[in-house]
Amino acid sequence: MEVAKLGNFSRAGQKVFRSQSAVSAQIRQLEIEYGEKLLDRAGKSVRLTPAGSVLFDYAKQMLVLRDESLRAVADQGATPRGILAIGANEATCLYVLPDVFAEYSRLYPSVQINIYRNFSRKILERVEEGSLDVGIVTLPVKSPSLKVQLIYRDRLMLMVSADSPLAKLDSVPIAKLAEQGLIFPKTGFTRQVLDKIFRPYQATMRVVMELPSVGMIKGFVAAGIGVSIISASFAAPEVRSGEVKLLELEDVDLWRELGLVYRADRTLPRAATAFVELIQSRTRLRSKTKAMQG
Repeated sequence: MEVAKLGNFSRAGQKVFRSQSAVSAQIRQLEIEYGEKLLDRAGKSVRLTPAGSVLFDYAKQMLVLRDESLRAVADQGATPRGILAIGANEATCLYVLPDVFAEYSRLYPSVQINIYRNFSRKILERVEEGSLDVGIVTLPVKSPSLKVQLIYRDRLMLMVSADSPLAKLDSVPIAKLAEQGLIFPKTGFTRQVLDKIFRPYQATMRVVMELPSVGMIKGFVAAGIGVSIISASFAAPEVRSGEVKLLELEDVDLWRELGLVYRADRTLPRAATAFVELIQSRTRLRSKTKAMQG
């Protein structure tokens, strides 16, 4: 599977901690066992043959079934153990989940947490095919096979450096913001939002940087290179340290919502059920706290 996905014996060997010769020997053994050529080798690139494509699809199912068997056996114990397979994007892993994972690990030390980090659409695919127990993705989600629960809501706000002239303001209209040097994320939910709200200003707006991570965006905004729009909680450490300031947007009220997703037609392993219950309890507590503060 790794040879097929990476198209290269050497890189596949590095991925599975085997030498290139060992990987090649295993492929030859598979071809002998199945009686068909599974891979076409053309120079340094490798491609699946028609027979290889058929076996690749079955191999994915085999690995999913193997993981299910491991979780099923682990579920026979009195407390959760085994593996929790979860998917989330990088920003969620960095700024939303650390405290959750810390509490989960304290409660269930016998569970190994495996994190698949990718965009929401890729995570949804993995959850639907069964290779992930649960996913945390940006809402909305439209899939009849998945159960979706809102677990987190965060306002999108303008982030400027502490030295920016805008830092003296409490809010900024989009038209004025379009005159600033803008730092955009390359992809993701926030990028989609920005493309939409700045569409009327495309002729005059100035994007000074497109960056692949929230951490880089925060660093360059703090350095005064430009301004950006970000989920408020992601910038909380920099706000506390005085490096940046968050301002409200006058014309729009933007929110980023995260949902917990898992297959509606499949019984979750005990490790995943415990994680879902922990998330739900923390969500209820957060809602109750906000209500009391309100």
